[in-house]
Amino acid sequence: MTKVIRINAAGGPEVMEYVDVELGQPGPGEALVRHAACGVNYIDVYFRSGMYAQPMPAGLGMEGAGVVEAVGPDVTHVKPGDRVAYAGRPNGAYAEARVMPAKILVRLPEAISFETGAAMMLQGLTVQYLFHRSFPLKGGETILFHAAAGGVGLIACQWARAIGVTMIGTVGSDEKGELAKAHGCAHVINYNKENFVERVRDITAGKGVPVVYDSIGKDTFTGSLDCLSPLGMMVSFGSASGPVPPFGMGELASRGSLFLTRPSLMDYTAKREDLETMAAQLFSMVESGKVKIDIRQRYALKDVVQAHHELEARKTTGSSILIP
Repeated sequence: MTKVIRINAAGGPEVMEYVDVELGQPGPGEALVRHAACGVNYIDVYFRSGMYAQPMPAGLGMEGAGVVEAVGPDVTHVKPGDRVAYAGRPNGAYAEARVMPAKILVRLPEAISFETGAAMMLQGLTVQYLFHRSFPLKGGETILFHAAAGGVGLIACQWARAIGVTMIGTVGSDEKGELAKAHGCAHVINYNKENFVERVRDITAGKGVPVVYDSIGKDTFTGSLDCLSPLGMMVSFGSASGPVPPFGMGELASRGSLFLTRPSLMDYTAKREDLETMAAQLFSMVESGKVKIDIRQRYALKDVVQAHHELEARKTTGSSILIP
């Protein structure tokens, strides 16, 4: 029997149960992976709470790293014994082991630990597509990135510095601001003490920024639009404070013919060749030392309820993982 986290209904952290299941053998296109570590991400809260619907009963977790124990027919890109990591659906990474689609697995370089692999895939691939595909940065730009001390944010701080981009980051406390600065964020705004729109205008001499990366949602959306220069791009990739309410398209026109996108990692990695290219760039950034994955919370798998409480209370910084 294998220990996994299951939910039978949407709700608060307490709906997660630590239970035994029996795993079958992988079928066509599947692999059995024994996890060494599993990632914890805010998107897991959306699925657990019901903001994102899924059939019940359900697993949670979209990210993990471990060893392939078996593969089904037609699986050729990984084999038993391979070190692998992944980020993607279906949910179910909160587990000691799982049978899963092999198409989202990538081989993990020996130089990268399982813990790092589990902590970096979803967040690191997110930064890759944000910076190189949603709004391709060339270097020399000044950008605004919300939640700069979170898991995605700390990777973004380092990645921006590595490619010559000046990053303005928002945080919720002075301590988080120091953390973001230590990871390469050029300017930090504590939104509990300062008006981030005014500060962005001050930093950019009134010009605004060409792109805002916003995972907060409802609480920052309008302010983020106000930080953009004409023809700027709003990249809304999360809803930590709640979904963005409906708004008129004229809001984009009145601020200078702005662009808006609501991307999802799963669409950017849907093609195998894109996933491999993105993962290779992420691995290169980590192996070079330009991006260090800062794991600041480790929880036993059975303590996942505590992990979600702390995540939702914004008590976490950097990356969080579960250890089976």
